[in-house]
Amino acid sequence: MKSLLLLVLISVCWADDRSNNYTMDHNFLFLIIAENGPRLIVEAEQAKVFSRRGGNVTLPCKFYRDPTAFGSGIHKIRIKWTKLTSDYLKEVDVFVSMGYHKKTYGGYQGRVSLKGDSDNDASLVITDLTLEDYGRYKCEVIEGLEDDTSVVSLELQGVVFPYFPRLGRYNLNFHEAQQACLGQDAVIASFDQLYDAWRAGLDWCNAGWLSDGSVQYPITKPREPCGGQNTVPGVRNYGFWDKDKSRYDVFCFTSNFNGRVYYLIHPTKLTYDEAVQACLNDGAQIAKVGQIFAAWKLLGYDRCDAGWLADGSVRYPISRPRRRCSPTEAAVRFVGFPDKKHKLYGVYCFRAYN
Repeated sequence: MKSLLLLVLISVCWADDRSNNYTMDHNFLFLIIAENGPRLIVEAEQAKVFSRRGGNVTLPCKFYRDPTAFGSGIHKIRIKWTKLTSDYLKEVDVFVSMGYHKKTYGGYQGRVSLKGDSDNDASLVITDLTLEDYGRYKCEVIEGLEDDTSVVSLELQGVVFPYFPRLGRYNLNFHEAQQACLGQDAVIASFDQLYDAWRAGLDWCNAGWLSDGSVQYPITKPREPCGGQNTVPGVRNYGFWDKDKSRYDVFCFTSNFNGRVYYLIHPTKLTYDEAVQACLNDGAQIAKVGQIFAAWKLLGYDRCDAGWLADGSVRYPISRPRRRCSPTEAAVRFVGFPDKKHKLYGVYCFRAYN
């Protein structure tokens, strides 16, 4: 703990009454004021916590105070949790507590509370986690004029996948990219999520939007069309582009779901409209792209049958590479966006659990 020494120089002047003329005498007093560091310290026992969509998590935060530093006055302790945006330019209010007064904000209402295991415990409990809950959170404790903060990252188990719509590649501005991911049971991925996916082997030679407004793409096997054969592997960065006018693909992120993805056994191949209706008749809905990726990555789902998905694409998940079924790698294989009237494919359905 740092200690601050402050030297205060005081010049004392007075007049000599024995003369009509004033003479200035200077005596100098040196005072040493010691301040033994902060009187309030906020700490997180873990810098990162891990969970999944639908789970519960505790963001750790404890504060330590010097009870002698606040005199005889009564100071209520104020605890405030905010979420930091990806660019750190602003904070989103999550929860505030002061004594018996508590307030929850936005989509966190009904899902957050203080753990309160001890008098100095400011840990935040979040239940029924959503994809949007991923990110960095700041715990701030205020007492009188003293305050301190600590930051905790909430990581979600999940999968990053590249996405483009039926219109083709490089057709989404930033706002359309956000909506495209939401439409496929996902959110636009952060740089950290894409970086982790690259470290796990994701290789994709088309640039896509990320949540901070940057455009990047992951390369594990350098080659000429993807930045050059003699370059090092990494996440290639195109920089920041106009969110309204610039058009790229997008990298989406999704996590565990409360339900089941399955290939519907049907006596015939289906058009797209027939596929949608077939899932409904089975008490389910046609599966979304994010759901097929989550089933493949997180549950090891493997099926060598091409099937319609909600966006009109046809794909199939392979966890065990084999002849005629993605022989070289485990992947969600992409067939394309065929004519919706073609009766050439089956369908993947999603049934939510109650």
